[in-house]
Amino acid sequence: WEKMHSFKMILFPCHRRYPTVEIRAETFNGSTHVPVPSDSAFLKALLLELRLIDDHIFVEHRDTCTRINHSSVYSVRTEGGDLWPVLAFQESGLIYACLPLVEESLEPRPPLLTVTGLSQGLALLLGIVEYISPSRKNEAEMSTKIGQLRNLLIQACPLGTPLNTNIRSLNSSFDDIQEMPTDENQPAWRSNTYKGKPQVNICITEKVKCMQYDKRDVVDTWQVYGAVNCKCDIEGSAPNVTISLNLPTNAPPLQDIVVHHCVTSVDPAMLTSTSAEPLDDSVFNGPYKFPFIPPSDSFNLCYYTSQVPVPPILGCYQLTEEGSQLKITVNLKLHESIKNSFEYCEARIPFFNRGPITQLEYKVSYGQLDLSREKSLLIWILGQKFPKSLEVSLTGAVSFGTADKGHLTDYVCTGNTAYVKLYFRIPDFTLTGCYADQHSVQIFVPGKPKITASRELISSDYYIWNSKAPAPTAYKTLLD
Repeated sequence: WEKMHSFKMILFPCHRRYPTVEIRAETFNGSTHVPVPSDSAFLKALLLELRLIDDHIFVEHRDTCTRINHSSVYSVRTEGGDLWPVLAFQESGLIYACLPLVEESLEPRPPLLTVTGLSQGLALLLGIVEYISPSRKNEAEMSTKIGQLRNLLIQACPLGTPLNTNIRSLNSSFDDIQEMPTDENQPAWRSNTYKGKPQVNICITEKVKCMQYDKRDVVDTWQVYGAVNCKCDIEGSAPNVTISLNLPTNAPPLQDIVVHHCVTSVDPAMLTSTSAEPLDDSVFNGPYKFPFIPPSDSFNLCYYTSQVPVPPILGCYQLTEEGSQLKITVNLKLHESIKNSFEYCEARIPFFNRGPITQLEYKVSYGQLDLSREKSLLIWILGQKFPKSLEVSLTGAVSFGTADKGHLTDYVCTGNTAYVKLYFRIPDFTLTGCYADQHSVQIFVPGKPKITASRELISSDYYIWNSKAPAPTAYKTLLD
């Protein structure tokens, strides 16, 4: 793991290898097996693959246009060959990575959905993220937590197979490790038993990413990612629960579904729908049933994507330079199919590589425009509803003073290449229409359980680029 502060890089050396798993990999993979290199060699190769070192140098196997990565699964080049699949992602300045076991030959590479270790590895990494994240702003506290991780991983993943991915529920010292449950029917991921009235809480969170250009020769793109979080307070050592996800009529199907390891069985057709292939009429469109024995604490039951037909908010951004001023125009329109009820909605307009804003003239048809304390960012607060027309606009002229080192810079956004970034949350709504049917939840325990279900749509990397200047068709900031 690496923590990045601008150009400073601090190493938190926390890693764990499982020789038994490496031996199993060699047996399964046969002649296609690639040995795991030393820790330092693997870290260097991973940083190179993630473009965190030598990002200014063209590396053919990494930067060629024929290799575009659409997931967090990478092929890391080492002296012994290409190591695959390496699951890696960045979260709050930290890198989380693991190498799942593939129980078959690696040539040809099997589809990601058939590699069961990927979902287990992802669940384990997300459990570590949840354990680490509250301390990310305090380096001393973070260092202490990472120092405890080795002991925690022995409990969570003793022989290489995750038994409990909720790292926060584990004890940080060997002295406090409790004995495994004596009930032979109780799975290892149920670390304790609940006493009280049965209740189940289900929350569907969808995040929408978007790139809009307002150009004929550049196609707008948008993606939806969903996660279903559950908390099941139910008595018994191994209670059986079934939750169903439903879609409205004619809604696009859920795809790229990855389930938690506590799920006992699923319809195979549910797992074969992938966004990498064109949709056809035979694609499974629900209801999506998940029978499982729940862990003791909150967990993500499944993840999914979907190819929705339109983004929730359509936008156009125009920025032109006239003398010493920048003229800006922003138009936003909420699609009529979207619920017009926000917890928050705002558009942020940054001005990179320029001095502080010294003069601002503007007109907004709706909402309120604020200037950030650093005087380099306009914040257009749209509030909790769009007007009845579902359209809003902003026009203005901006002048700048002399730039200094404290102002926003960006090597991608130079000149008039700029964007507006949207931030919003819509409660009780999903872009796919996906919802959990409370009446279809099945719990095979005595008593009538209390079942609550909620859902939400949240923006994530929602960009509208200046249509009056060239814009990158793929863009991701290193520091968000």
